[in-house]
Amino acid sequence: MIKKLNDLAKRLSRKVNIMEVCGTHTNSIAKNGLKSLLNENINLISGPGCPVCVSADGDIEAAIDLALKKDNIIFTFADMLRVPGRNGSLQEAKASGADVRVIYSPLDAFLETGKTNKTVILLASGFETTAPLIAVCLKKAKEAGFKNFFVFPVLKLINPAITALLSEENKIDGFLLPGHVSLVIGKKPYSFISKKFNKPGVIGGFEAEEIVAALIEIVKQLLEGKAQIQNAYPAIKEEGNQTALKMIEDVFEPYDAVWRGFGVIPSSGLKIKKEFREFDALIKFNIKPCYGGSLNKACKCAEVLKGKISPVKCPLFGKKCAPGKPLGPCMVSSEGACNALYNYEK
Repeated sequence: MIKKLNDLAKRLSRKVNIMEVCGTHTNSIAKNGLKSLLNENINLISGPGCPVCVSADGDIEAAIDLALKKDNIIFTFADMLRVPGRNGSLQEAKASGADVRVIYSPLDAFLETGKTNKTVILLASGFETTAPLIAVCLKKAKEAGFKNFFVFPVLKLINPAITALLSEENKIDGFLLPGHVSLVIGKKPYSFISKKFNKPGVIGGFEAEEIVAALIEIVKQLLEGKAQIQNAYPAIKEEGNQTALKMIEDVFEPYDAVWRGFGVIPSSGLKIKKEFREFDALIKFNIKPCYGGSLNKACKCAEVLKGKISPVKCPLFGKKCAPGKPLGPCMVSSEGACNALYNYEK
């Protein structure tokens, strides 16, 4: 399949930039060394599909403040512990005595709530893939009448970020679209990429051969001057997972969210609806995250997230910034472009 892709790429009149907007794709591409196998006319660039990477510093700092308060338990995914804020990280807060616990599923936090009198706060990060399970937790908390369970939502929506990318000057020629998110939202919501911005996009799986198959379809479209949304991942349904979408709709509503590297993107986050506001940590604890400023002016994570530079162009990459001591969130998560490049391609 690589030969077929490269034979097609040789027919391109110039080098094309194809962005993968899913962190799992970023990791798989690096792990399988795909970039080194591709014809020089194909340049793969990473986008803002890593939920840990796009979490704003103000949200991290607010979570740290909550963690340091007595009788609070913070539950979150492992990678969120190491994301740096101006005042350290959740991992450092844990080391200083805060009760911060790693979850594998949001339900872990919900189940713990019934076993403790302490205040349980779920720092809920992720995209449309994670949101349905968070919604389930909120519905179950309401049914159970819990008074000590709260959610700090930092959930994001992928398509507004793609719109933001395409609304400013960029050199993106096509998109490798995310498989996991597409399992929830389906194929149709991506139509704006082709209709409004005249760019091709193909949903792909995560194995090396599935990624190559999707890239073949993108290059074919570029050669034929087409701009369509295609599905090269058989698990995806046109209409997505209606049950999961209904769960999200019942509990959450879009709002203008702050993304690291982007600033405010309209209707790009999910906040808790008023029917479930008694579980909203932002309201319960009067949280007003302080955004802005720079953790490290030399860190180029913002440009990496927008696909404007490769991680190696950051002066900190592999020197002061490495997975063992990340200075920016792109080096924290295995789905981050910097982390993947460092671990597999450096």
